[in-house]
Amino acid sequence: MFITVAVLCVCIVFFINGRVRSDLVALCALMILMLSGILTPAEALSSFSDSLVIMVIGLFVVSGALLRTGLAQMVGSRLLKLAGASEERLFFLIIAVTTMIGAFISNTGTVALVMPIVVSMSMQSDINIRRLLMPLAFAGSIGGMFTLIGTAPNLVIQGVLVQHGYTDLRFFSFAPTGLVVFFVGTLGFWLLSKIFLSKKVDIKEKHHSKTLKELAEEYHIMNKTFVVKVSAGSPVEGKPLCELNITEKYSVNIARVIRKGEHGFIIRNEDTVETAGPETVIHADNIVEVLGSAENVERFIEDNSLKLIKGGSGEISDTGIAEAVLLPNSKLVDVKISESGFRKKYNVNILAVNHRRKYKSDNLADEVMRAGDALLVQGRWEDLGRLNRDYENIVLVGQPLDEASKVTLNHKAPLAALIMFIMIASMVTETLTPPVAIMCAGLAMVLTGCLRNMEEAYHLINWESVVLLASMLPMSIALNKTGAVELVTNSIVSSFGEMGPYALLAGIYFSTSFLTLFISNTATAVLFAPIALQVAESMELSPYPLLMAVTIAASMCFASPFSTPSNVMVMTPGRYKFADYLKVGGPMQIVMGIVMIFVLPLIFPF
Repeated sequence: MFITVAVLCVCIVFFINGRVRSDLVALCALMILMLSGILTPAEALSSFSDSLVIMVIGLFVVSGALLRTGLAQMVGSRLLKLAGASEERLFFLIIAVTTMIGAFISNTGTVALVMPIVVSMSMQSDINIRRLLMPLAFAGSIGGMFTLIGTAPNLVIQGVLVQHGYTDLRFFSFAPTGLVVFFVGTLGFWLLSKIFLSKKVDIKEKHHSKTLKELAEEYHIMNKTFVVKVSAGSPVEGKPLCELNITEKYSVNIARVIRKGEHGFIIRNEDTVETAGPETVIHADNIVEVLGSAENVERFIEDNSLKLIKGGSGEISDTGIAEAVLLPNSKLVDVKISESGFRKKYNVNILAVNHRRKYKSDNLADEVMRAGDALLVQGRWEDLGRLNRDYENIVLVGQPLDEASKVTLNHKAPLAALIMFIMIASMVTETLTPPVAIMCAGLAMVLTGCLRNMEEAYHLINWESVVLLASMLPMSIALNKTGAVELVTNSIVSSFGEMGPYALLAGIYFSTSFLTLFISNTATAVLFAPIALQVAESMELSPYPLLMAVTIAASMCFASPFSTPSNVMVMTPGRYKFADYLKVGGPMQIVMGIVMIFVLPLIFPF
């Protein structure tokens, strides 16, 4: 038992610390348990073929297809337009729409989808964005409480029930508790956000009518625009930017190239202005707009025989500049900008980084990108549009109004909707088991062209989450084999058993709720679900209310920005501080727990 508990404690410490990938930590723990003989190889590896893991993989593909085809965007944007310019109406519609989408798509994907639409609408209507983004993140979690596939903890408790011979939960078994969570959450967040998040932010931080100039001021690049002229014989003459590696060598970015019009017989042709891209070729006498520090630009000028025309300008050209947030599960997290291949992949430049309100725009090559960082990016509008469709890695939130309000739809959206409907219908009517229905839907998305190919389907799967789940499931087997589950169960029963089933339910709920502040909701559910089941059996109670308490408590974590990926995503765009989550999310997390303790036994009797 000592080894198992020690391994678990070390895992939790690393999960909280966050410096080592969670899937790597879980895999190491799994290997230790196997090598120490606590788990047999069959037990340690069995979870990789578990139906729960298979369903999670399939759901990544299905939800990714709904995003790729534009179906979710179409539904979300059309419904949110009903709000008009009313802040209160927009608030309630955001909660409703996000909850509805979140019932079928991961909360991270849901927030990544809805956030740009909300930011754009708040810009146009001059609505305080701080009142909207935090409830948006919380609503993504609330949506998961409506369906079996809404969130991974739902699937975890389903697996525990089936494994121990209980009747499994149906697709909409979660809906009654989901409705209670929805109404309590909506009312609570409306009151708390009105009290704590209604304060107007400084003009430089306001999202209202955010222009290119305002973005530049916010990221402190206003006085870092230089205009230079290319002399004949310059080392940069006649070469595309992708071959020159100017950003890597000098830590500056080429924003625009102005080519002088040729003189005709009577009139002179107009100058042409080109937003710089990797294939842009610089010629002699071209005027080039360079963004960077005075020191780096001076070095760039000296090395390449250029002539400075205007230095340290406070003017920002009308080029494609936008603000983007790095998603928590992005493959770019913890990667240096110089090693990320960002320019090559997206055809855009990173001008500055905002890491928790600390701005950096100089010498970015060695800057490591973190989850939730906001990046100021520059490039052609069509390239920014492609960047905006990379839902797994990044989401654009601060664009000029006309560009941000555009929503791209796809002719495959109705087909994706039909596949989703058939999947849900087959699960509701029990025509197919959930794993079969989900995998068939994922395959259908590929075969019908809702996804381009299998490579894209594989790319949509968040393998870190899959490996984390598959590696943590055997931990519950080890805890059970070594008697740790029985020890914890006896402790809970002895502490709360004499006070009745409601006290037991409260003990399970708030223990789960506390742990999920520090580690992922999936890992928390994996650890507490077997304990809740054994507590129920030892007290001769129905396991359903206790297991529902585990999944709700694991998912309804609002008091920390780092408890869920969606909470991290809105932190920078909403200009939130850690204290904002404590003031708004803390009371809500406690109130939700108190309500659930009394409501769950009414829906799932002891």
